[in-house]
Amino acid sequence: MSHEYYRRGRNWFTAIGVLFCVMGGIVLIQQLLIWGPEFVEEFLVNAEFTNEKVSAAMIGFGIFMIVLGFRKNGQKR
Repeated sequence: MSHEYYRRGRNWFTAIGVLFCVMGGIVLIQQLLIWGPEFVEEFLVNAEFTNEKVSAAMIGFGIFMIVLGFRKNGQKR
């Protein structure tokens, strides 16, 4: 292998990002199956602090971590 080869995305930022996205997605899918899309949409836009908002924030944070993991890292030589 070349010393210039960089394994993009194989770090803990992307691992944590994928974990957050999967966990947030599981909760949202579970709520969609139990309550239906109309109720979940209502829970997302009301003024209360709900589980659906936390799940959406988890997905957003997971995407941020994945993007952070794919940034270009300069290796010192």
